[in-house]
Parts: sequence; C-alpha cells; structure tokens
Amino acid sequence: MTSPTACLLIIGNEVLSGRTQDANLKFLATRLGEIGIPLREVRVIPDVRATIVGTVNEVRAKYDHVFTTGGIGPTHDDITSECIAEAFGVPWEPQPEAWRRLESHYARQTPPGDFNAARQRMATMPRGVVLIDNVISLAPGFTMGNVHVMAGVPRIMQAMFEALAPTLKGGPPVVSAAVHANGLMEGRIAEGLADIQARYPDLDIGSYPYYRPGGGGVAVVAKGTDSDAVKQAARDVLVFMRACGGQPIEGEPD
Repeated sequence: MTSPTACLLIIGNEVLSGRTQDANLKFLATRLGEIGIPLREVRVIPDVRATIVGTVNEVRAKYDHVFTTGGIGPTHDDITSECIAEAFGVPWEPQPEAWRRLESHYARQTPPGDFNAARQRMATMPRGVVLIDNVISLAPGFTMGNVHVMAGVPRIMQAMFEALAPTLKGGPPVVSAAVHANGLMEGRIAEGLADIQARYPDLDIGSYPYYRPGGGGVAVVAKGTDSDAVKQAARDVLVFMRACGGQPIEGEPD
C-alpha cells in the first residue's frame, strides 16, 4: 500500500525574519507520520501574494495533501485565505457558516463584541471550502481541494489538526527505532551504516551526532512502515556499533 504524501507551507514574514520561532513543524510531522501520511517537504514563505499563490499551485499538484499554517487572522497582512482563492480560481467571499459562528460569538460576549470588518475577514474564504473546526478561539480553518489551511498559533493549529485528522485517509503508520552510543563518532560507523541501509531499501536510516560537555556520540534512527523491518534494522545497528567498540543503548540519548 502506497502512503499518501504531504507538504507543509509555513507562511509568515515573522518566521523568515527570526522574530517568531516555528513550533508547528515537529507536531505536524509527528502526527502525520502516526496516521500514515509522511511529510516529504517543508517550505517557509513570506506574506507575499504571488509567492503564496505560485507555491500553493506548485505543491498541490505534487503532493496528496498540502498543509498551511499562518496568515488567516484579522489583520491586513493575513492574506493566506485570499491567496488560496486566487490559486484555485474561485471567489473570496463570506462563508455562511463561519460568518454565523463568529457573528454569534461576538454577540454573546459581555459586553457584546464588535463583529467588525477585521473580524469579518476571518469568516471570508474561498467559495466551496469545508470548514476545519477550532475549539480554542472559534474562527475556523478550512480545506480547499487537497489544501488544508490552519492557524499559525501552535495551540490553535493543533486543535484544528485534531479536528481534521479523522477525515484524512492515510497509509500504514510510520514507526521508528533508535540506537545511540556515547563516544562513537559518525566517521567510525559511516561505511557499515551504508551497508545496513542497502539491506533495508524501504527504510530511512539516519545518523545524528550529538555533543555534550562530557563528550559526544551518535544516534541512529531507523524509520519506516514495516515495524518488523524497523526493529531488525535497529538490532543490526546495535550489533554493528558494538563491533565498532561502542556500548550502544536502545533509544534516543537523554
């Protein structure tokens, strides 16, 4: 069974400038792997209309799913929703259900809030979307075709993704197993590790050095959808590390 593939677009000048550190990639990569939709590409792009439209059209033709984070708030630089409409060639207009939810939400506040033009932007979407519920701050995300548009605020994005996840059809979940050894360096294991990778062509076997005040080491992670093969590959790595003079331990370094 072939797993569907995914791309993540992190949209926002604040990420590119370094003002905001993205906290969504790790969560999405992990959760998508768990439901069998491996994340194959990630791009960070600015709040520039032509860039967003062009990038969305490029990657939605290449991947089964495209996830975007950022740019769906109430301010002038939140242009992701408009750009998705342009990318799909549909009108950007009030979405009736999103409009109803937000209008009711602000009316229930004490004192009643103003459902002003800025807030109305959060209920204006490409024609034909399916809403993604937001239990944190109510303003929904949306799905248009194979593009899933979510907030950039991590807590809200995570809530949106969990609302969306049951609708996503994935393949076999991606599993992993790690082995690490203090005092063993990558250069010592590189050749043998390549041989192990060749024996398991359907797995991803990665080497990750780490450094500490008391000395460093290397962790090796086997990852794939065949859990038996992943376990056996990790076992082969452990035996090989031991043959190289290391004292390998199963799992990630503390």
